[in-house]
Amino acid sequence: MRTSFRSVFSWVAAAALLAATSCVAPRTIVSTGKVTPRGEFRVGGNAAFNVPTATLGKAGSALKSAAESTAGKDTVQYSQTVTNLQAAALAYVLDPVQPTADLYLRYGVLDRLDVGYKYAFGSHVFDAMYQFLGPVGSVEHPQGRGGDTYASIGLQYATQRAKLPGLAFLDNITDAVGFRASRHDLLVPLVFSKSFGPEEEKGAFSYGVVYAHTFLSYRFQPTNIFYKGSNQQIPDLPLSKQNFSSFGAFANVKIGYRYAYFIPSLSIFYQNYGTFALLNNTSTSLKGLTIVPSLGLQFRVPTR
Repeated sequence: MRTSFRSVFSWVAAAALLAATSCVAPRTIVSTGKVTPRGEFRVGGNAAFNVPTATLGKAGSALKSAAESTAGKDTVQYSQTVTNLQAAALAYVLDPVQPTADLYLRYGVLDRLDVGYKYAFGSHVFDAMYQFLGPVGSVEHPQGRGGDTYASIGLQYATQRAKLPGLAFLDNITDAVGFRASRHDLLVPLVFSKSFGPEEEKGAFSYGVVYAHTFLSYRFQPTNIFYKGSNQQIPDLPLSKQNFSSFGAFANVKIGYRYAYFIPSLSIFYQNYGTFALLNNTSTSLKGLTIVPSLGLQFRVPTR
């Protein structure tokens, strides 16, 4: 067991090297309809890739060149390019195009309730799941049979100081428009699963729907952007707040035996991010799909 824990830590740590600048709350769903049995622990990790269509639409080689040239100037005249840079900064903070990783721990508090903590390399996540369908036994003390259906609903809260991924031209965008942001996320998954073996001894197939709500606070504080044809500096955009909903669906397969499981998962979200105020009394609107494939490892730690 000690070797297994060491292996999963090494695997997730390698993924974390790619995801160290993650700035989005994890939306990978690896839960099944059966919560952690009372007195048991589950530990694991996931590596995922966030693919949002809205952010892809705001990025490109032209934007990279504009960010690099704008950040290197003492004086910048406000133009559509500056508007595009702000829109790209918001898009990357709302939904970055990048790998993500997380480590988590869950504990069965009651027969139908478990709680968990997840660290997503920049985001702290707390959640609870309540099981309203299916038996409440464990692998060692089964109350159900193979093929049983389970269902649960949960609430997840995540908080983090949002920042752009640490890539060269994204750092240039931050410098050019003086961008700062923070965010809080709520996520409510409804999960159904079909057990492989009694009490998910061999795993389960899970599917469901997700509602999420994001609260974003942001500001732009540039030091070198001026009105076009003038020596008057563009005033800062004061702290602005925006919130929006996301709706998603997911499926995952938990495959293993008794103590260790491999979990591939796929989640798809749609969100209308809304309209965001920018410098110079301009604004931008964002919406689109986000696809999140992931691979995970999970271990059972029975204590009773």
